[in-house]
Amino acid sequence: MIKALLFDFDGVIMDTESPALRVWQDIFTGQGVDFPMDIWLRDVVGSTIANFNPAAYLASATGRTFDLAALQEQARISRLDMQSRLTELPGVVDILTAAKRLHLWLAIASSSPHQWVARYLRQLGLSETFSAVICREDVPAVKPAPDLFLTALLALGVGASEALAIEDSPNGILAANRAGVRVVVVPNPVTKHADFTGADLVLSSLADLKLEEILEKLEH
Repeated sequence: MIKALLFDFDGVIMDTESPALRVWQDIFTGQGVDFPMDIWLRDVVGSTIANFNPAAYLASATGRTFDLAALQEQARISRLDMQSRLTELPGVVDILTAAKRLHLWLAIASSSPHQWVARYLRQLGLSETFSAVICREDVPAVKPAPDLFLTALLALGVGASEALAIEDSPNGILAANRAGVRVVVVPNPVTKHADFTGADLVLSSLADLKLEEILEKLEH
């Protein structure tokens, strides 16, 4: 029986991933270089931007000399501006409301830092919604390692078989699988063409089904 929902944040609750990608795609296009989407999906989405340096990659691909710090700052400012206007993704509030009604525990398990997640939870008015918020500072390794989910389970006091992860990426699926947690995948515009092998259920949006319907599908 499911007692807890473990949410990824970026791309599941808020689509912070599309602005980050769009900014770098525009920078690469301006330099006449194809953006390495395969590397971005493999190394960054669901994990951490620390795995890939787009500015350094661009310099290498073009053979040109860039002020890498200035390029990173340009991307950061543009991304933050876009993200300041974002709201929650479709179905998120309904799922959270239903979870509260069903007395399910709620946690976030995110590869992003606490400051990042807290900032956007405040923007959405969801700061008090989750019983546990587990971020990169809390674990030895981020996704696709299972640490974030395992730590969230301990914080909530539930077993892996009693939890359901809600993810958007292959790295998130791998992390949930390694933690022994069932996983529902809701692709965002960045991850929609990724490989979702290992997911227990794939939805186009959290608005597709009521929470009760999702739980019923997974209990059978």
